[in-house]
Amino acid sequence: MKTFIKQVLAVITGIVIVTAFAGIMSVVMLVALIAADSEKPPLTPGTVLHLNLNGSIEERTVENPLNEFLGSTAVGAQGLDNILTAIRVAAKNDLVSGIYIEGGITLSDYASLEEIRKALTDFKKTGKFIIAYGENYTQGAYYVASVADSLFINPSGMIDWHGIASQPIFYTDLLEKIGVKMQTFRVGTYKSFIEPFTRTDMSEANRAQVSSYISDIWTVVSKDVSVSRKISVDSLNALADRYTTLASTDSYIKSGLADATAYIDEVRNSLRYQAKTEELNLITPAELALYDVPSGGGEGEVAVYYASGDIVGSEETGMLTGESQIVGPKVVEDLDRLMNDDHVKAVVIRINSGGGSAFASEQMWHAVRLLRAKKPVVVSMGGMAASGGYYLACGADYIVAEPTTLTGSIGIFGMIPDASGLLTEKLGLHFDVVKTNEASDFGAIGRPFNGRESAAMQAYVERGYALFLSRVAEGRHMEVADVDSLAQGRVWTGRQAMSLKLVDKLGTLEDAIAEAAHRAEIKDYSVTNYPEQTDWFTDIIEGYKSDYMERRVSAVLGEYYKPLLFVSSLKGTDCIQARIPYDPNLN
Repeated sequence: MKTFIKQVLAVITGIVIVTAFAGIMSVVMLVALIAADSEKPPLTPGTVLHLNLNGSIEERTVENPLNEFLGSTAVGAQGLDNILTAIRVAAKNDLVSGIYIEGGITLSDYASLEEIRKALTDFKKTGKFIIAYGENYTQGAYYVASVADSLFINPSGMIDWHGIASQPIFYTDLLEKIGVKMQTFRVGTYKSFIEPFTRTDMSEANRAQVSSYISDIWTVVSKDVSVSRKISVDSLNALADRYTTLASTDSYIKSGLADATAYIDEVRNSLRYQAKTEELNLITPAELALYDVPSGGGEGEVAVYYASGDIVGSEETGMLTGESQIVGPKVVEDLDRLMNDDHVKAVVIRINSGGGSAFASEQMWHAVRLLRAKKPVVVSMGGMAASGGYYLACGADYIVAEPTTLTGSIGIFGMIPDASGLLTEKLGLHFDVVKTNEASDFGAIGRPFNGRESAAMQAYVERGYALFLSRVAEGRHMEVADVDSLAQGRVWTGRQAMSLKLVDKLGTLEDAIAEAAHRAEIKDYSVTNYPEQTDWFTDIIEGYKSDYMERRVSAVLGEYYKPLLFVSSLKGTDCIQARIPYDPNLN
């Protein structure tokens, strides 16, 4: 027995020692990673910026060196801010010889891709090279890569060139089967976010607006590619009609979509030749962005405030919270700080949002107006600045959008689930009530709205729409009736919005910064991004579990994820929404 106890104790002691050692080593490795993350990677003559277009492109993101340490080669989310900064650094730094674009599966809106493409076009003016190679190019990746001096395709590769389509999913019959019906209240002929929950097809008004904006985006994309690849727009449209994705690589070369076929080793040799070096040094955008040298600052600062994601009234954590959020109260507080910071001479609000809570949008609009009264405020629109996103924007002095930005969608709707069919008919639950007043049980889950309740909700939505119109009319110096005529929930591209005077200029974030500095009458200024981002280590400690579960649920649900996310968020003041018709779902 004593021998057995000794053996058990020895095993326990061994486990404790191994666990303690593993813990110490983990701390040491994390400290080493944190230290390494803060260091600039070395630049050598012939360094090449490696722009890998596999993965998603977001407005801002934090690189996680732990992935590389663990041997992960997959490219996750990349920050548009890092990419644009890196291209700018590559143009100025003599040690960077050129840019290597690696095509792949790119998940991004066209406005972000357009901004990258413009930066690459400016880079070419330096005389440095751009080489693109891909085993497979999605259409978005090809749109960016087409600007390259030489575009290579793997001999067995594919180029996806098919045009743009939007294919919304309709959940009405599914909801009916489980006993749920959506009670909807809206203002705006084109405010069609509710359609997937109330119809089984697109309304004619919605079909018209979608056709209009995807056609306009495709016009921009095909024209840009036409200029770079020297292929007529008519020929590009003909190629899009011929299922080019499934064509042979020889046909890609014959049509001018690609210059030649090559394997990756041949591309590396070409990069070495162009960079005039035997030791090829590829550097990522996040790494090269560390070499960005802030300019000026003697006259003050232009603050760039990023507002990306769904607009919500309070920060939500845990499952089904969305990838990013614009939290109304936090934005109000942040803008107040910028307003009272005397070193900040102007503010650029970078918006990439399809909207959300109408109440939160109104509060942020008010904060923008207070800020504007003290210093210039310019809006830069990313992929979307629609509905609540436009509500936030219209309070600024000046609005800059990309031609392919989706904006407008000036309208309001409310949508509240009626689950009485599920609860009573299918689950066998019954409800009764005793109340002191007519409206005491308003919003009870056991029954649908009655006539008076529905009328009150519709009136509430209509007042919200009238307020939205008045905010736009004031900010854009227009008559309310004129705003109403182009509002009605309709989505416009940046190009279309420019002609309607909903935006002031077509351009990039850099253009918006320059405009803000001009309005502040400063030439020697620094640019600082807000809000301050947490580092990757803090993100791991604070949010790894919820982020992991979030990504797993998103991966499993796929296209159904965002609609379920929206339904789960319907509560309180957030049940009234200023939101783009639905996820544009452009492919």
